[in-house]
Amino acid sequence: MEVIILKEPHQIANKCADIFEQAIIEKNNAVLGLATGSTPMLLYKELVNRYERGRLSFRNVITFNLDEYVGLSPQHSQSYSYFMQKHLFEHIDISSRNTHLPDGIAENPIYESEKYEAKIRGCGIDLQLLGLGSNGHIGFNEPTSSLGSQTRIKTLTPQTVKDNSRFFTEGEFQPTLAITMGIGTITSAKRIVLLAIGKKKACAIKQAIEGPLSAWCPASALQMHPRTTFIIDEEAASLLKMKEYYRWVYEQQQQLTQRLGMP
Repeated sequence: MEVIILKEPHQIANKCADIFEQAIIEKNNAVLGLATGSTPMLLYKELVNRYERGRLSFRNVITFNLDEYVGLSPQHSQSYSYFMQKHLFEHIDISSRNTHLPDGIAENPIYESEKYEAKIRGCGIDLQLLGLGSNGHIGFNEPTSSLGSQTRIKTLTPQTVKDNSRFFTEGEFQPTLAITMGIGTITSAKRIVLLAIGKKKACAIKQAIEGPLSAWCPASALQMHPRTTFIIDEEAASLLKMKEYYRWVYEQQQQLTQRLGMP
């Protein structure tokens, strides 16, 4: 596990964009797992900037999103399909045939979950992006989720509903169910990058990185993954006991890669 602590959100976005850029350079048809929410927005803005400058092309890239609300159509302004179009897809040269999200209005959401899992397993994810819920959830895998779970329907906790209520207007229908990649699905990715910003994420970050492996903190499953990078700010890192060591490790790795001329 790699822990990178940076000062500013734009530094986090740039560092993560570097990782995405390298993945696409290494494999022209890279399969990317994507996330939504406020945390990845600066990353997507930076990826769009790199595309506009001719530095990146997404022509052959394939994407799978982590989750989608049950009951919202792709055109709904709070659906994750709409979010991805608004913040990334419509600004780059990716083919719509290569962008995948669960269908939130599928007639049979259980069957939709199984189909989505099969598609992911058929392609394999090269790089998975994650955010982190204040209760330690990744995707919509709430506490008590099986660490080996696959794509399925999850009931959101009242805390998650409350955290996400800021995106919905008063009186607007807010879903309490979602189709989400499972923790086992997520950890099948070759590489994982988790972004977290702000003091509200500090407790979840501490539990995920330094706490026990437990279904009570779904993100703790990333401790078992061979290639996971946490990129977080100072506030999110504030409760970590080993944060000075994480800084030291990152500095030494940076010196090594510069000496070897590695990206």
